[in-house]
Amino acid sequence: MENAKNELLELIKDKKLKCAQIAGLNLKIGFTIEERVKFINDLDFEYDSGYGGQELYGTVWFEDNTWAERGEYDGSEWWNYKSVPEIPEELA
Repeated sequence: MENAKNELLELIKDKKLKCAQIAGLNLKIGFTIEERVKFINDLDFEYDSGYGGQELYGTVWFEDNTWAERGEYDGSEWWNYKSVPEIPEELA
């Protein structure tokens, strides 16, 4: 079992959060401290991240224009961190 809140806190620990949409919960751009705290606390639940059906969906956007989205394979779940790839030398 995984805790969605703890998993999110681990994901965002070194990043500045811009907005997020997880498990039907929304944290809009320009959120207040209180809205952030409520959003994170509302994710304080256990879910099964192992094999079976995917239980937690979502995307988290960061201020540095990177993002993380839920990955899933055969029901096993995780966060995929994404950033814009570097432009190859031949295109610069």
